Amino acid sequence: MKVTKKRLTRSFYENTDVVETAQRLLGKVICTNINGIISEAIITETEAYSGQNDKACHAHMGKFTKRTATMYEPGGTAYVYLCYGIHHLFNIVTNVKGIADAVLVRGVEPISGIDYMLARRKTSKFKPTVFSGPGKLSKSLGINKGHNGIDMVYSDELYIYDSNIEVQNIIHSTRIGIDYAEEDALLPWRFYISGNKFVSKF
Repeated sequence: MKVTKKRLTRSFYENTDVVETAQRLLGKVICTNINGIISEAIITETEAYSGQNDKACHAHMGKFTKRTATMYEPGGTAYVYLCYGIHHLFNIVTNVKGIADAVLVRGVEPISGIDYMLARRKTSKFKPTVFSGPGKLSKSLGINKGHNGIDMVYSDELYIYDSNIEVQNIIHSTRIGIDYAEEDALLPWRFYISGNKFVSKF
């Protein structure tokens, strides 16, 4: 399949509807350039988080800490944090500066630099479970806390581009691992490409 590369612009990320942006990111391609090693992967699964009205969001009710400060940057900023002291989770800040919305990337399908991605995951087996799940995909792409705060609109180390990939059907479900969010845990704000095997859980 021929893929045309058109980097996402600020206007794409500054959409005020984070739920819509989470769906529009499906089919877009993450590109990392780590010490000259380029890896690319299609986004297959996302989750939306709203700082304005979502108990599952780190910045709920305007919470501002050293960690959440990145979420208040302009849309298009990378928000990377360490989960359980082990996994780096890659999020994309959306909306305008000062409003803390973000999209968590949960699954990707590798399309280039695959050997390097497998090496980072310390395996030679190419299978969906190697890349599905937010911690796994970050490791495979070489994303870590050093990328937190990167402006993906201009960065050549970490960015997202559009392509000619058309997403036909999107599955909606509740998000994963947020039981603490009470009624907001029931929001259908997880999205994945129907029929794609590179997602964390069906």
